[in-house]
Amino acid sequence: MGERGALDGLVRAEFTDSSGTTHEIFRVGAGPAVIVIHEIPGLTPAVADFGRAVAARGLTAVMPSLLGTPGDAPTVANSLASMARACVSREFTLLAANRSSPVTNYLRELAGHEHALCGGPGVGVVGMCLTGNLALAMSVDPLVVAPVMSQPALPLPIGAQRRRAAGVSLSELSAVRRRVSQGLCVMGLRFSEDAKVPAERFAGLRESLGDGFLAVEIDSSPGNPGGHAPSAHSVLTEDRVDEPGSPTRRALDQVLDFLATRLAVA
Repeated sequence: MGERGALDGLVRAEFTDSSGTTHEIFRVGAGPAVIVIHEIPGLTPAVADFGRAVAARGLTAVMPSLLGTPGDAPTVANSLASMARACVSREFTLLAANRSSPVTNYLRELAGHEHALCGGPGVGVVGMCLTGNLALAMSVDPLVVAPVMSQPALPLPIGAQRRRAAGVSLSELSAVRRRVSQGLCVMGLRFSEDAKVPAERFAGLRESLGDGFLAVEIDSSPGNPGGHAPSAHSVLTEDRVDEPGSPTRRALDQVLDFLATRLAVA
């Protein structure tokens, strides 16, 4: 059972796409939609809190539950279980350097559905960790006007090619580059010492997207002023220090400002 109170204020529903795939959806807020795609192990209390922060900026946070039990706090056991499920799931592709996960198709249909419900100039997308690259893959769709890749950990950085790879197909990357030339901006966040999201990945994104890639890299080197451990990974959730002036709090504010500005919320 999920942690008591973790999902308070969120409205549960289901969404089924054209292929018949169904997932639980949790929604909060009003205004243009932001699809918040959780990290491992699932829709944790910290992910739900991020959704509430999105809602507080005059937006609708739409959080599909793709893995794990909604509301459960992360533990070693449920993190390993969710990772194992992702490894065998047909919806996720963990190693392919030039391919996005099939779950992208479900999320694109969800984005279209939510845009029809919520209105606005388009939708925002925030992907995290295992789903970070999905925000980039979804940016092929003109409806996506505010994509955020937080600690994009796919493809798993095994080998030089995968360390630089963005985790999308070459055709998807080409389509995103065309959109960048028309004004799209893609935001990315990582901790500087995060081995799961190597510096080469952001270097590759800068090379591909140029000024259309807005990188936020938080110092997690030994002795860093924010006190972040070298193992810090989850910028917007588990490793966020929610105190005024902290680097991760500034990063959160940058993300919320980016979403609100791109989605034309005062």
